[in-house]
Amino acid sequence: MPRSPRLKPPPGACDCHLHVYGESARYPWVPVKNRPFPDRRLEHYVAVRDRLGLARTVIVQATHYATDNRCLLDSVAALGANGRGIAVVDPAISDDALAALHAGGVRGLRFGRDLANGMQPDVLEDMAARIAPFGWHIQYRSWPDELLELEARFRKLPIPVCFDHMGNIGPEAGGAGHPAFKALLGLLDTGNCWVKLSAPYQLSKTGAPDYADYRPQGLAFVKAAPERMVWGTNWPHPRVEDKPEEADLLDVLQDWTGGDAKTLQAILVDNPATLYGF
Repeated sequence: MPRSPRLKPPPGACDCHLHVYGESARYPWVPVKNRPFPDRRLEHYVAVRDRLGLARTVIVQATHYATDNRCLLDSVAALGANGRGIAVVDPAISDDALAALHAGGVRGLRFGRDLANGMQPDVLEDMAARIAPFGWHIQYRSWPDELLELEARFRKLPIPVCFDHMGNIGPEAGGAGHPAFKALLGLLDTGNCWVKLSAPYQLSKTGAPDYADYRPQGLAFVKAAPERMVWGTNWPHPRVEDKPEEADLLDVLQDWTGGDAKTLQAILVDNPATLYGF
């Protein structure tokens, strides 16, 4: 049964990672690795947002829509001033089309080598240069080997890069002891890197409600750069069949921050306002 979190978020708190799916007749979609198309629309998410006590929302382009960002843009428009988006585009997109996305609330592009229909690292530098004038950032879905391979390139980007899902460095792979985790901490030291404290349930072996095997990573990230951490639910959790309770994910953040009000204010409110331009 859905519940409210024990943590009461501060006013203006933001969910920085979720996906929205619309009516198929209005927003045609493409198959993604035999995964079913989720029937999870904006109104379904709003009920989750309100139950958690959140105010702001960042919608990430769903892979089922490839580079067709219409559902994303319509959803952001419906949210008004409290909505932002992360898009996926064809690298051949015109500057005018990028400007139109910005006007529609988009504030970044999502990359990742394993993302079906996603943006690939071969255009990372070119697209970073093109979106820099808009004040956007790169959101990257990495895996450990990929992060190590691309670390030097990430360091040279002229815009911030935000690693979603904590870099996908699972506890089974070594967690906080993995070289990729240490590389990510090094990137945080540059001041141009952000980490999204999201989706520990995808790789956790200990599971809900506290995802204890991810705790060392969560604590280390928050200690390293609390001013560049953001948080998200990853609703509707498209990669897993056993869906997590979103309240658990918010309560885990309370654990990783020690319940410190200043740190929670930064991660849930101030940092998203900076990164997404709220």
